Amino acid sequence: MLRLCALFVLLALPLAAAQEFSGPIRVIDADTIDVGTTRVRLHGIDAPEMDQDCLTGQNATFQCGQWATDQVRALFQNRLARCAPVDTDRYGRTVARCVVGDVDMGQQIVSLGLAFAYTRYSTAYVLDEKGAAVNNRGLHAMRVQSPAQFRASGGTSQAPAQVQSPAAQDCVIKGNISKNGHIFHVPGQEFYSRTRIDTSSGERWFCTAAEARAAGWRPARR
Repeated sequence: MLRLCALFVLLALPLAAAQEFSGPIRVIDADTIDVGTTRVRLHGIDAPEMDQDCLTGQNATFQCGQWATDQVRALFQNRLARCAPVDTDRYGRTVARCVVGDVDMGQQIVSLGLAFAYTRYSTAYVLDEKGAAVNNRGLHAMRVQSPAQFRASGGTSQAPAQVQSPAAQDCVIKGNISKNGHIFHVPGQEFYSRTRIDTSSGERWFCTAAEARAAGWRPARR
């Protein structure tokens, strides 16, 4: 029996290794790359779309999607990446975690404020996002509509100032960021009253639960 188990392990190892792939990087946008001939959507991050605009602190319109792409291109274009597949998305892209040298691409992109932690799929980069937000790095120095919400609206930018503003009369849902990820609290829940929202660190107010979900937040359990 021990020999059979050892043989099974030896046979399984090449299969696991075969799932990984590597190649030179060609940056498509801030969260999508080609690694050799494989189109990759980086796991756990979400960046502004190429045609998405943001507002600067001076209320000037800024092409933040193109800017984020340019920054990622400057960091990684033509470098060698090693990737471990996680899934395949609805567009047929390989969703993967990729490293360049000993640098986790997703972690660095989020840490620099070039993308957000995509907590709908992973909480791996939540603390990296919070660090970027606290220090106003990259996108966190601007007013940004969440990429998920931008896509849900058909690629039409809403006024970003409305997305990150404090609670209006009907916008009372609290989008909190903690070690457990991006969580929203609605009035009447146990921790609603004691939850404080710090918009300077990336936390937000939402008008509806659907809006919070579309932005990548999940509901509090109580």
